[in-house]
Amino acid sequence: MKHIALFAATAAAALSLAGCGDQSAGGGAGGARDQIRAVGSSTVYPFATAVAELFVQGNPGMKSPIIESTGTGGGMKLFCQGVGAQYPDIENASRRIKKSEFEDCQKNGVKDIIEVQVGVDGLAFAEAKNGPGLKLTPKIVYEALAANPYGKGANKAQTWKDVDPSLPPIAISVFGPPSTSGTRDSLAELILEKGCQSDPAMKALKEKNEDEYKATCTRVREDGKYVDSGENDNLIVQKLGANPNAIGIFGYSFLEENKDTLKDVSINGVEATYETVSTGKYPGARPLYIYVKKAHMQAIPGLQAYLNAFAANWNPDGVLTKRGMVAAPDDVRKASAETVKSLAVLDGSQLK
Repeated sequence: MKHIALFAATAAAALSLAGCGDQSAGGGAGGARDQIRAVGSSTVYPFATAVAELFVQGNPGMKSPIIESTGTGGGMKLFCQGVGAQYPDIENASRRIKKSEFEDCQKNGVKDIIEVQVGVDGLAFAEAKNGPGLKLTPKIVYEALAANPYGKGANKAQTWKDVDPSLPPIAISVFGPPSTSGTRDSLAELILEKGCQSDPAMKALKEKNEDEYKATCTRVREDGKYVDSGENDNLIVQKLGANPNAIGIFGYSFLEENKDTLKDVSINGVEATYETVSTGKYPGARPLYIYVKKAHMQAIPGLQAYLNAFAANWNPDGVLTKRGMVAAPDDVRKASAETVKSLAVLDGSQLK
């Protein structure tokens, strides 16, 4: 008990030194918090909660971490607001932190950020088992969903056949992630931009005007053909059951978990499978990350043990892969394990 009391006192002092001055988030001396708090990606959420369960099992008496599904972008805003008990310790992300977000963190005193790649995911496209069996490419997806395809005016395509003659005359109906989601960012970067760049003029536009290029290549139409379905990917799964001609976009793990009711929609002739995602052959493969405040490592009880639980279970035969996550390549897992051990911080020089 003395040890626990001393640890709590140390936590309070450390957070006070960090300039916290917080009287919320649990209150207490100096605003100390005895519970890990993570925010961010809906894709990483089930894996983070699985690790939270393992953490509690391996650390009797510790409170279960609070894991919030806010979307990667929304989580980054919360994470970067400052250091102290009123701010999250961890940001779960289905894409890498952006340079602009890193700079916001720095401005708000979040100086030392630990970046850990915990696995790999696929940006899956799926339809109901009794769906039409669509086969797509980044170019087709872009021309179907872009608000202003190639900068030539508002998107008028109503059916998939309007986009590509080889496709059936079925109304375009896509349920996908909101703008605050890392999955939406991955859709933009991995699929929409690739499709947009099929026009050489778009590559030239990127060199000339980055903002106009981004708007042209990544802004999604708002006329009802693309339906923002919030941060609940299970809701998209349900909607596909009720709309067999529709397509859903979400993390690969949700497709894997619902193979009894859903089937994959291939991209460039490649289906989203564990093997194609893990090797990067699938066009929608993407890394999954967690970001941790080094200033919180000693101040928040159990934070190191929580990171250790992640590292102990991200192998190909680990608990997380059984939950649907794809294990990162061996060299990536080795580097990530070393980061968890050394707590080396991100310098931000390679961010975009």
